[in-house]
Amino acid sequence: MRYLAALALVCLLSTQAAAQEDAGALARDAGAQLSAASAQLSAAESARDRVRALTQTVQAYEAGLSAMRAGLRRAAIREAQLRAQLTARDAEIAQLLAVLQTLTPGQAPTAFLHPDGPNGTARAGMLLAELTPALNQRADRLRRDLADVETLRLLQEQAAAQLQTGLAEVQTARSALNQAMAERTDLPVRFTQDPVRTAILIASSETLDAFSSGLSNITSNDVGWAPPPLEGLIGALPMPTRGLILRRAGEPDAAGITRPGILLATRPGALVTAPTAATLRYVGPLLDFGTVTILEPRPGTLFVLAGMAVSYGQAGEIIAAGTPLGLMGGLAGHDDATALSTGGEGGGAGASETLYIEVRQDNVPLDPLTWFSTEQDG
Repeated sequence: MRYLAALALVCLLSTQAAAQEDAGALARDAGAQLSAASAQLSAAESARDRVRALTQTVQAYEAGLSAMRAGLRRAAIREAQLRAQLTARDAEIAQLLAVLQTLTPGQAPTAFLHPDGPNGTARAGMLLAELTPALNQRADRLRRDLADVETLRLLQEQAAAQLQTGLAEVQTARSALNQAMAERTDLPVRFTQDPVRTAILIASSETLDAFSSGLSNITSNDVGWAPPPLEGLIGALPMPTRGLILRRAGEPDAAGITRPGILLATRPGALVTAPTAATLRYVGPLLDFGTVTILEPRPGTLFVLAGMAVSYGQAGEIIAAGTPLGLMGGLAGHDDATALSTGGEGGGAGASETLYIEVRQDNVPLDPLTWFSTEQDG
């Protein structure tokens, strides 16, 4: 009966190897993405359109880093599960070892004599012969669990090193993009912004409504522009950056203030791009929104983006979909431990920056979530 009890206890040690394999595969796939992004960065240095190439490179790094953090997070969770299982069953493991020690070869035959005589001994021998393969199988599973823990730990160490390299290279890509945007002079210009009128409008505007309604009065020499059709894209436009929705339209913040736009939590240094072809209506500081970029994808429609630390472009320029608009802040003095954290995008940890997004049609606020796709996350 002691053997049966031990077998029942050891049965609890089985584990889900598929979960460990999924975590490892996810981290390895993310590593492949980072390697591809590194090659893309090298190619971008000699590309004719460096802005587009560097934009794609930064986005590739962001996707790879996000996937790497997700893989690390799943590996850490699986390792914690295995360690908790092994810790909780120390007594069971000790009992299993005690049972296995009684099966040591070389013992005298009398050690297995049964009090009931030869028949009892024969029955015990038959039972032992049935139990021994099962005990060996459960012991093998226990050894695999321990090996999985070591494999996951090694995987995390290797992935963390690759993640650190990826973080350094995406910084290089961002710096190169900053330089390329500063040197760019080939964008078509729809109108010229009057700095005096702009200053007067900002000074006299107390709300975003007031500023938006006066945007058409701060330009001159407007040559007009026929934007591509937008109707078929409404509801499927990509978010300007990777992130998680922190606050929806109309939801009050901590101070009880409600705004008609959404607040997107992003990682430090995240790249913000134009969701569609548009005219840059305004780029600069505005009211209490900080640095603001206002896009006009079609007459009467405005996309308001606020919260970037670095903004690209000048008012009046016509930009294509995917054109870089700026970078989120938070990189100065950014803690590497936070950047390497596996507390990742799934829970919003590390998404310390916020981008405010507002959509206006004929100066009437609309819910941005009816315009942008929410399938992607941080």
